[in-house]
Amino acid sequence: MVVGGGPAGLAAAIAAAREGVNTLLVERYGCFGGVITQTMVGTLAWYRYVKTIDAGGLIKEFELKAKEMGGTINTFNEKIKTTEIGKFLEKKGVLIDGIPTYEILDTEIYKVVADNLIQEAGVTPLLHCQAVDAIMNGNKIIGIITESKSGRQAIMAKRVVDATGDADIAFHAGTPYRKDPKNKLMGVTVNFGCSGVDIDKFFTYLLEKIQKKPTFLPYFKQSGELFFMDDFTCFLEPLNRVNKGDNVPENIPIRKIWNQYVELGIINSFNGIHISEIDCTDVFDLTKAEIEGRRRVIKLINSLRRRTPGFEKARLKNIGSSLGTRESRKIIGDYNITEYDVKNQARFEDSIGVCPEFLDAYGTVIMPTTGRYFQIPYGIILPKKVENLLVAGRCVAGDKMSHAATRQMVCCIATGQGAGVAAAVSVKENINCRDVDIFEVQKALENQGVRIK
Repeated sequence: MVVGGGPAGLAAAIAAAREGVNTLLVERYGCFGGVITQTMVGTLAWYRYVKTIDAGGLIKEFELKAKEMGGTINTFNEKIKTTEIGKFLEKKGVLIDGIPTYEILDTEIYKVVADNLIQEAGVTPLLHCQAVDAIMNGNKIIGIITESKSGRQAIMAKRVVDATGDADIAFHAGTPYRKDPKNKLMGVTVNFGCSGVDIDKFFTYLLEKIQKKPTFLPYFKQSGELFFMDDFTCFLEPLNRVNKGDNVPENIPIRKIWNQYVELGIINSFNGIHISEIDCTDVFDLTKAEIEGRRRVIKLINSLRRRTPGFEKARLKNIGSSLGTRESRKIIGDYNITEYDVKNQARFEDSIGVCPEFLDAYGTVIMPTTGRYFQIPYGIILPKKVENLLVAGRCVAGDKMSHAATRQMVCCIATGQGAGVAAAVSVKENINCRDVDIFEVQKALENQGVRIK
């Protein structure tokens, strides 16, 4: 059984089912996809450049399946060379050919993409069902307690993968974990989309701003190489002015537009409303953030209409149906990955995948333009004290700075696929998850197209 149907849970359930074991995927909302479909984050790998190395497997398959179903969006990246902005950037020496190679997902269509993926794999889906407790036999987990329209129920399973993001099942099972005080946690986000935007007028305005003040171009420097970050609207002045001129609290910046647009004047996702000091495991904090986030969405749209060319007739299209959350509980694992590991191409005998040297958190941004990557050890998904439970996604074991890498969707998918395969191998060989032959797990993962080394 896999609990949580976000990127990690989808990967775990599909991977386990493909290994030939009966697999149930339990999700509290009405669709699968998690941060993709609930929070409208439409890029699994926006950092990916020509030289970037990731684990492949379901990471790439999730993108390709969406593309096959018409569930991807033409992006600014694909058209930049033909625009006046692109020509200007080339004159400035920006490496246009280094634009990332990834798909922007249509987050609404992805609900159907996820349905198809799990049905094709033979996973049994269970939506509108929340896990509220773990069922234990000594130190072994043997099932979960759920609440739903069908009432309180018990679901038994030989192996459980916790892909809840907040390590909910591990917490209820008594696994040791750490969680920073909420003033030290990363903020949560309320994403939204707009329609009625004059895209050409907006881009012309951006070009004028860049020409007048080229410092708006966000360059990042790594290994002596300058490159252009695709989403150059991140740091533009209009949204900063909104912060200061429209009574939006300055401690919660509005700072980012993601480049998901279509020609009909729709920008599908603004990743811009960031709210700090929220504990994602506290239902009252979650409630406060949802309501406050929606209030700020309206204020921001009104400000954009008044202040930003191209937004004069913009209207709210939609608001994410759930908060985007980044950090809460982290399990204590058989191994706890470190900042040194993720920054120094760590290699592990028990690798279940690889992750590019991409960090984005706590004021640190490292982009993987040179092919550097670290291996993901099996030990970080193995919680202490509890048997036959694996934990995948952003709550895997690690220190503060390593979370800047392991929280990324591609790493969550990699840990999910590793957990699903390891759980399946454990069931088939009738041994505890902690005792599986890692070489058998690695062989199965490689057969599923995962890069291990």
